Amino acid sequence: MRNVAHIFHSAARAAKKPISFEVFPPKGDLTHEVAREMASHLVKLHPDFISVTYSAGGGGNKQATAAIASMIQDDFAVPTVAHLTCAGMDEAAYERAVGELQAYGVHNVLALRGDLPQGDTSAKAVHQDHDMQQQPFVYACDLMQRLVADGFCVGGAAYPEGHVTCFDDAANIQHLKLKQDAGASFLITQLFFDNDCFYRFREAALKAGVDVPLSCGIMPFLSKAQIQRMVFMCGASLPAPIIKLLARWESDPESLRQAGIEYACNQLVDLARHGVDGLHVYTMNQPDIAHAACSALRATGQV
Repeated sequence: MRNVAHIFHSAARAAKKPISFEVFPPKGDLTHEVAREMASHLVKLHPDFISVTYSAGGGGNKQATAAIASMIQDDFAVPTVAHLTCAGMDEAAYERAVGELQAYGVHNVLALRGDLPQGDTSAKAVHQDHDMQQQPFVYACDLMQRLVADGFCVGGAAYPEGHVTCFDDAANIQHLKLKQDAGASFLITQLFFDNDCFYRFREAALKAGVDVPLSCGIMPFLSKAQIQRMVFMCGASLPAPIIKLLARWESDPESLRQAGIEYACNQLVDLARHGVDGLHVYTMNQPDIAHAACSALRATGQV
């Protein structure tokens, strides 16, 4: 199965913009078979790869990540990226995770710190003195170095407006450069709603020597409650046009959902016109979002 870093580089040579989708693994009533049915719709759009999360919010079915990624690769011949978080991970857990990825034939990994366990009071101490910690995996960079050494193609997260715990723009760029130095061969951004924030971030990253492919992660807002949750979790800013849409369609959930998808599609088209390295759509396991994104891009000749 193709190395995702090679996908980005091949696309760059062909002046093509890689398009990828993100799904999350089964939990609750989302069975493996339902996940397969969902994937069957996504692959018809010919994505360059599909990423599978490792239980958003620190919960969910972590064991399903490698299995779903493997299923998409084997059944649909589409490259996949399995997310892997290091929060709370020790050597034994790392060996289990790597063994599972290898057993399933998953070679591309997005290495993340992940959400700290609820009630974890060690975060402050960890950030104050990383070198003194006994934990082998404190930051995503720690995980990246090991995964690269074990032969994986490794990607990392990028934060156009800074991680929610990072209050310094310069430090945010420094952290990004550390991920590249640790072996990350591609980067995918957290969601953002203001493309100008990304363009400023990209310029700063390039000046700092970050030259690996930087793909833009876009998630549509589907409800007022969802966007409030995303803003507080991710620290993404809300541009005035979104606030106006929320005010206009607050009492009409379906119209608000459609407005959110249209806004995301317009973001993707603008990003493509500005020559970004890649477009990554957070589908929230809803194939119609991916269909809308690809239709908008194709209608404007951007793919």
